[in-house]
Amino acid sequence: MDISSVSGVRRGSAWAVWLLVAVFCGDGVIATPASAPAPTRPNILFILADDLGYSDLGCYGGEIATPNLDRLAGEGLRFTQAYSTARCWPSRAALMTGYYAQQVNRDTFTDKSNAGGDKNKRPEWARLLPDFLRPLGYRSYHSGKWHIDGPVLAAGFDRSLDLRNQGNYFTAKGNMRDDQPVVPAADASGYYATAAVADHAIECLREHAAHYPGRPFFHYLAFIAPHFPLHALPEDIARYRDRYLAGWEKLREERYARQRALQLVPPGLSAIERDVGPPYHFPAALEKLGPGEVNRPHPWDQLTDEQRRFQATKMAIHAAMVDRMDREIGRVLAQLKTMGALDNTVIFFASDNGASAEIMVRNGGHDPAAAPGSAATYLCLGPGFSSAANTPFRRHKTWVHEGGISSPFIVHWPQGIIARGDLRHTPVHLIDFVPTALELAGATKPADWNGTPIPPAPGRSLMRLLAKDGAITREALWWLHEGNRALRQGDWKIVAARGQPWELYDLKTDRAESHNLAAQQPERVQEMARVWERITAENQRQQ
Repeated sequence: MDISSVSGVRRGSAWAVWLLVAVFCGDGVIATPASAPAPTRPNILFILADDLGYSDLGCYGGEIATPNLDRLAGEGLRFTQAYSTARCWPSRAALMTGYYAQQVNRDTFTDKSNAGGDKNKRPEWARLLPDFLRPLGYRSYHSGKWHIDGPVLAAGFDRSLDLRNQGNYFTAKGNMRDDQPVVPAADASGYYATAAVADHAIECLREHAAHYPGRPFFHYLAFIAPHFPLHALPEDIARYRDRYLAGWEKLREERYARQRALQLVPPGLSAIERDVGPPYHFPAALEKLGPGEVNRPHPWDQLTDEQRRFQATKMAIHAAMVDRMDREIGRVLAQLKTMGALDNTVIFFASDNGASAEIMVRNGGHDPAAAPGSAATYLCLGPGFSSAANTPFRRHKTWVHEGGISSPFIVHWPQGIIARGDLRHTPVHLIDFVPTALELAGATKPADWNGTPIPPAPGRSLMRLLAKDGAITREALWWLHEGNRALRQGDWKIVAARGQPWELYDLKTDRAESHNLAAQQPERVQEMARVWERITAENQRQQ
């Protein structure tokens, strides 16, 4: 068949390749007759959660009610080995550029905190995805958390709701709409940030359907839930109020059993690391939070009744936040269906890092007399139930052990994927989203931007995985954050917490990172460490 003879398909474009795959592969994608017109470019929706644990969703072994995301997984694909960068702003940089955050000056090479990542600016060549989609007619929308340098609209988006207020879910004060300050309503009693994000997304979608029906869209839907402070609607908290009184050990066992039944992970549940607490210590916060707070995952049966109730309540609020996020996602999906766009919208879902062990008090402080989860309180999940949220893995957000970097990852596309509920075990990373989106759209990234060469990116397109599981060709996956470092080559991973020696794990049989093989295989550790050092040096030179 001569590709040039197919109406609407440009010779050599990604869509020409995709059409050939659709016609001939017969494995995982809808077959398209040669005489049919070329498909319109798909819409792309990326939904990002914040501090969501690997096992929090029902389709990843959790008990939290997430029927909408579970439905997307059941009608699409779940990836079992998807990775983030372990922290908010580096993950967002990786997601929107296709580069590691250090390559685009959005994280440091030192072991010090990057102060929220807001002070470092991307190089001029480090464009975000909308800049490459716009020439193909895409309109781009952003709803939710930004945490990338610079104004949103200047980064190529056409509309934006920037939730800069991440310290109080019950007020819009401090947020930005289309890069202009939001003026909160006089009566803000009904405001809740998670619902506001969905409201804005639906508004943008309705506007698109009314005014740009012939153009595809990219929507970046970035919830701040379930990031601290743990704020949730009272009716949502009530559904989980007593659910977690059996403790974090019991919850981990329950979730792990479901994960094994779902074939998500190999055998092995990591041990709770009793001496690992929050990554940052704030003694004053512990005093404010009172005797119910604990900053170590002590055995549940050794806690006082007050501590057990306090910790179980925090997990109930976390669950309520995830539950509400799923409900709001359901409203967005309903809008897509109403406007006839659901079938040809490629929906991705992930988390920016694992659940957080942090404990702190910021913003308006914490009133211990106020109802837990209300605006006057400032609670964080902490290391006990964070260990459960990240089941079956070790550690938490900021660390680059599996608990800090492993994310649920769902892809749903009725018009392009015929697999239903399949698993993909190939390791993938947030850096892979941009090249995947570019191939979906038929876009070609330019060689330079305003005369400045654009260096090769480490991300890889995942298009072939939408049809069938298989290897992605790359030398390694690389991590560095606040001195925590890791490298994965094939099934082998070296990892080290800040200031600690390398550990070595065979992830094919030990995703729980329970059996350190560094002493038995020092040569492998040394060789992989050399690769890590080389990639680090290359990333430094690229800045």
